[in-house]
Amino acid sequence: MTLIKVYGSAVFGVKSTLITIETSVSKGVNFYLVGLPDNAVKESQQRVYTAINANGFYIPQKRIVINMAPADIKKEGAAYDLPLAVSLLAANDQMPGRDLDKYIIMGELSLDGAVRPIKGALPIAIMARELGFKGFILPEENSKEAAVVDKLDVYGVKNLKEVMRFFNDNSALNRVVVNTREEFYKNIALCDADFSDVKGQENVKRAMEIAAAGGHNIIMIGPPGAGKTMLAKRLASIIPPLTLHEALETTKIHSVAGKIEHNSGLISQRPFRAPHHTISDIALVGGGTFPQPGEISLANNGVLFLDELPEFRRSVLEVMRQPLEERKIVISRAKFTVEYPANFMLAASMNPCPCGYYNHPEKKCVCPPGAVKKYLSRISGPLLDRIDIHIEVIPVPFEKLSEKSVSENSSTIRERVIAAREIQRKRFEEHKGIYCNAMMESKLIRKYCELDTAGSNLIKMAMERLGLSARAYDRILKVSRTIADLANSEHILSKHLAEAINYRNLDREGWAG
Repeated sequence: MTLIKVYGSAVFGVKSTLITIETSVSKGVNFYLVGLPDNAVKESQQRVYTAINANGFYIPQKRIVINMAPADIKKEGAAYDLPLAVSLLAANDQMPGRDLDKYIIMGELSLDGAVRPIKGALPIAIMARELGFKGFILPEENSKEAAVVDKLDVYGVKNLKEVMRFFNDNSALNRVVVNTREEFYKNIALCDADFSDVKGQENVKRAMEIAAAGGHNIIMIGPPGAGKTMLAKRLASIIPPLTLHEALETTKIHSVAGKIEHNSGLISQRPFRAPHHTISDIALVGGGTFPQPGEISLANNGVLFLDELPEFRRSVLEVMRQPLEERKIVISRAKFTVEYPANFMLAASMNPCPCGYYNHPEKKCVCPPGAVKKYLSRISGPLLDRIDIHIEVIPVPFEKLSEKSVSENSSTIRERVIAAREIQRKRFEEHKGIYCNAMMESKLIRKYCELDTAGSNLIKMAMERLGLSARAYDRILKVSRTIADLANSEHILSKHLAEAINYRNLDREGWAG
């Protein structure tokens, strides 16, 4: 009897688990694949046998038992084709098995032996380095993604024959090397959209600058064509650039979801996700029979833009409550629990009413009495409470649109935002996991958002007049702290507090009629 071990990996959440593929060949004629494989893994027998025959190798008629350990973990997908093929060939003495324990091998096989791309290459590479493996053999299209991990030999292969030659003849595969820092800093400042394209809307730009500086969630209310979507698409351009740690975390999530372009490495720009309002609960928060990251996790370290917020199903919006507070999403199943990060900025937009022209300076609203309140009630109070900044967007007059003067560009605004974030970084350096004002909890709010007598009287009057909740009170203090940081002020002044109160449009009495 011959026993061969080949190593692969299973990805759960954004972490990988080592999978040992044990192949035993003895007298007999049956084939057994055990270790909790799903249907895609079970079907690999046909793909693997056909690919082996197509490349001039063969599988003798013997009793073959393949165990994928640990046996209590579900094995999913076609990415185990390549390690299964290698283990079969080694167990049948068609290739040496002496160096197989030094490598993680993953890849899907086509019937002619070509190797197809897989999901989750980056977390697998991180696991391989942590466990002390010498190298990682995987599809060529995923090689740059895995090569982001240093101190690991990464080899991208096109077909099964290349893997066979590598182990049979020590035929050298080209090691893929990526200078992670060079790759990261090369594209860090690139941005497709710029605030200089936006005419007018200075008050909204100011609100978005504050949102970016403090990591605050923002909602824009205005009629169709006022520029809400255009402004939202430029929000990521003024948020401070990703750090290397954030870039790795973001790339890992997109790798697990299979959202990284082939032959590309590290994600160096903040993600901007804008799902359609027909999205399901699971597609937004993640999950499914075999859990995958949802849009809120794909927007991690970036912006999640929900256009026409009241058009989203109520259940979809309500599942965001916990992730907005906890900045993570936990998906629980009977046998396991998966956790995905969800540290995103929420940017939302909505029309003020069904016809879209309530409070419009020129066009008349044709909605019946009570329609505005009914439309606004599609968004629950608890969800609105979790959005720090509410800003009304007024259509830009023709005179502004026709002006030839260039508006302030994103890089100039970003410099102010970075300066404010640096103040916050120093403020919270003793508090693990907190790096911007929006992340402050009650204890930190009391410590860093102290008000003088005038400020206390001002916010007391606002609370009574607007009927604000305790959560909205905290949001106002956080936003006023950010405004003070942008002004490089150590203390929150009355003018900072007044501006923050002004960003609670939807809380005003009589706003919705």
